[in-house]
Amino acid sequence: MRQMKIETPKGHELVAEDILRRIREGEWQPGLRLPSVVELAEAYGVGRSTIREAASALKAMGWLDVRHGGGTFVKEELPNETKSGAERLFQGADSLIELLEVRRTLEIGAASLAAERRTSADVAKLRKLIETMESCLERNDTAEGERADAEFHMAIAAASGNSLFVQLMESLSDRFAGSIRQTRELWFYREKATASRLLDEHRSIFEAIEKGDKQRATELVSAHLSKVEHVLREALSK
Repeated sequence: MRQMKIETPKGHELVAEDILRRIREGEWQPGLRLPSVVELAEAYGVGRSTIREAASALKAMGWLDVRHGGGTFVKEELPNETKSGAERLFQGADSLIELLEVRRTLEIGAASLAAERRTSADVAKLRKLIETMESCLERNDTAEGERADAEFHMAIAAASGNSLFVQLMESLSDRFAGSIRQTRELWFYREKATASRLLDEHRSIFEAIEKGDKQRATELVSAHLSKVEHVLREALSK
């Protein structure tokens, strides 16, 4: 790879755009394993965290498959070029933060009602999702872990017993799933212990709802989503 020095507060955007250009122009074909983070960091003249954030953004857009411990690959099936070509990386960053603010407001309310109204079936559903997340962590299955994470938050809305909460969450489910995917990637890249801590946070929320502790449940959901928002704000400000 040619030496390409990038000096900018948002170097991860430029790195991601160049990687995307290579894929679009056919230099990096579907299924190809990209050079390592260390090799890319050296080639682009940036830090490893910049490479990881660029890869995370491209994964969220559907261009890369990031396998923790297994490398980064160009997706076998690339996104629709007509749709993706009109997008710019990190376009709508402000709307993503707004989405998280809406999500936090909805989920705090849903968690409060869930702690009050949860049924045995709701508790069983939440417990099963926690067990799935535990299994995914052990197997390092990030895709299934993301799905279980998103389903866990939807299950809390269902446990609220308020159909409007469920409808609102469902209407935003795709965007919620996208924000979960992106924050999980950004979070996990920063420190290996994060995956276990994230699981612990979900488990604590579940336990509060199971016990009917409304105050604890809302406090935990608020703290959890505030942290998610912080991670995104930090990444998007670079």
